[in-house]
Amino acid sequence: MPISANHSNPPILSLNGIVKDFPGVRALSEVSIDLFAGEVTALVGENGAGKSTMVKVLTGIYQPDAGQIKLNGSPVKLATPNDAARAGITAIHQETVLFDELSVAENIYIGHAPRTRTGLIDWNTMNANASQLLERIGASIDPTTVLKDLGIASKHLVAISRALSIDASVVIMDEPTAALSHKEIEELYQLVEQLKSDGKAILFISHKFDEIFRIADRYTVFRDGELVGNGLIENSNAAELVQLMVGRSLESVYPQRTGELGETILRVDGYSHPTEFDDISFTLNRGEVLGLYGLVGAGRSECMQAIFGITRPSKGNLFIDGKQITPKSPADAIAQGLVYVPEDRGKQGAITDLSIVSNIALPSLNTTSNKGFVRMAREYALARQYTARLELKAAALDQHVGELSGGNQQKVVIAKWLATQPEVIILDEPTKGVDIGSKAAVHAFMRELASQGLAIIMVSSEIPEIIGMSDRIIVMREGRQVAEFNQQQASPENLVRAAAGIEETSVA
Repeated sequence: MPISANHSNPPILSLNGIVKDFPGVRALSEVSIDLFAGEVTALVGENGAGKSTMVKVLTGIYQPDAGQIKLNGSPVKLATPNDAARAGITAIHQETVLFDELSVAENIYIGHAPRTRTGLIDWNTMNANASQLLERIGASIDPTTVLKDLGIASKHLVAISRALSIDASVVIMDEPTAALSHKEIEELYQLVEQLKSDGKAILFISHKFDEIFRIADRYTVFRDGELVGNGLIENSNAAELVQLMVGRSLESVYPQRTGELGETILRVDGYSHPTEFDDISFTLNRGEVLGLYGLVGAGRSECMQAIFGITRPSKGNLFIDGKQITPKSPADAIAQGLVYVPEDRGKQGAITDLSIVSNIALPSLNTTSNKGFVRMAREYALARQYTARLELKAAALDQHVGELSGGNQQKVVIAKWLATQPEVIILDEPTKGVDIGSKAAVHAFMRELASQGLAIIMVSSEIPEIIGMSDRIIVMREGRQVAEFNQQQASPENLVRAAAGIEETSVA
């Protein structure tokens, strides 16, 4: 059980009225948070609530546009990550960058290795210090071991030791248990208790309510970049936190479905992957929008990528129009009428150095070329048709995609795949990072396509979007299907309970 929070001690670190804007998006809106010595403060919120932005402000990666940061009561400016480290602020991320070809000790002390009087690295001292740090957290790892020879869990312990090597007074843990086994999670809890007894202030970010109520003393809840609640864990419960996380109406007006659903077009039967997802089964009808919801690490995107042929499942069957298919590559999937619009449009969805027209025409060269020669008039006609329907805003069709806003880049990617005239389209976070106007255009176009018989799978972390656009919703948690809701059953509370693994009786 968490200890009672001490009300009398002043916070080690305070953020007051922090604002952070990005083009078209306010990521943080006058948020505040206090971190106290010897206590764990849980930062809770949906995907996109502003938690990661807050961490980047705390660690000097982002500079706030307004507000003040105080360390031990004095204002500080964390202009760089080095400034944050010198101020005693360190972060343990879910995916910390390590260097496989370096030793464990080198990874722990990279950037601040102990030096001899002549300025050379003091290897003996570095290895000895690394050994002490590893021993402190219960890791039986030789500091001279090359990192690539360790398993995932051991690498995570090295990352923790690296974060602790600066002797921080503030420790940020961002989804630290995502890659750990049950035994390793218990060991991490023990480490947290040790850090508390050492007087560290800990910011703990997790989607797992059992973790939060196990180790946290305080909670702070963000929603849509705003602070919506905080207090002592001992005075709260899971129901209250869920309500704070999702307690909003559907602000946007989502287009209503018109027409009836058609026959089954896609069937997924027992799709599994050794590490990412297990026993996924569902059907999809013509004209249907099937929503796929889950928290970070749920395996949604990984499952969709396997269906599209980017990765290979270990077992399971896939059927389109009753015919079994086994996509060995995206090209195989496209040939069967199945396309995938990825979440990371910059790396996977578009070639930003090429023009709009070239991007849209690229998957459709068989229809825009003749005897091996590209017909520019056909390419431009194709691009005009789909960019007009998606209300793309650009100076010209030969403008480079990299010069467009995020929302318009997303429209180019969607247009590219729709131009192949698929039967099934998978949209992975289709409106992530786009402005409200672009979201409305994408939603309207999705509903139009569904009314014409296109079958759509939409992966989304935004609860208003997943409820407002989906005919059915499948919830995934830790690689498995855990719930399915129709339109009448779907509610923010039901989705969050299922995604976070909260039993209904515990939030009644």
